[in-house]
Amino acid sequence: MTNIQLVVFDIGGTTMVDNGQVPRAFEEVVRRHGIAMTPDEIVQWRGASKREAVGYFVRRHYGADDAQNAARMTQIYGDFKDHLRHTFGGEGVQAIAGAAETFAWLHARAIKCALTSGFDRDIVQLILEALHWDTGVLDATVSGDEVRQGRPAPYMIFRAMEQCAVLTAQAVANVGDTVLDMESGRNAGVALNVAVLSGAHSRDKLAKSPQTHIANSVADLPLIIAPGA
Repeated sequence: MTNIQLVVFDIGGTTMVDNGQVPRAFEEVVRRHGIAMTPDEIVQWRGASKREAVGYFVRRHYGADDAQNAARMTQIYGDFKDHLRHTFGGEGVQAIAGAAETFAWLHARAIKCALTSGFDRDIVQLILEALHWDTGVLDATVSGDEVRQGRPAPYMIFRAMEQCAVLTAQAVANVGDTVLDMESGRNAGVALNVAVLSGAHSRDKLAKSPQTHIANSVADLPLIIAPGA
């Protein structure tokens, strides 16, 4: 077995089924505010802080930062959160098959589990409650508004390490479904950087990312951490 003490998981597309609610909500709200975007741009921002994504599109459309742009960003991001909250409330959320079993397998081996997300804390909490993961399932959760910069920066991984008292990134596995997830893991210096095919990005796209392994889903993680066990 590898010397892993902590596994850091992304949420959407990695541990939560990605039915496209998030990119649809994001695109609809941003376009409603008169800002255009291409499908490729939406894909490129998968896994990133949604607040940072709003800022990018607002600055691209209106120009340099100013007080008016700050107000636009606040309004658009607030509308996006309201839209997503309504969507999740109506459609519900669903865990990736095998996610809870993988958490249990890890805990049985004294390996801690953390979730990270580009969502702000209130959306993360809504998801955790809907999945019944808000108590007793995870050792740490980190949201995009709790760090200085979202992915590909490594800060959410570092914050999860701090919360779980893990001292070295060489004792950490990072799991995600996007190129930004993998870039974040590389920037953190994790031992295992596992790309899963259950979410936003294709095998071809993930194969070009700085992953150490590609798996069908989080259900396959035990085979990577303890091959042959």
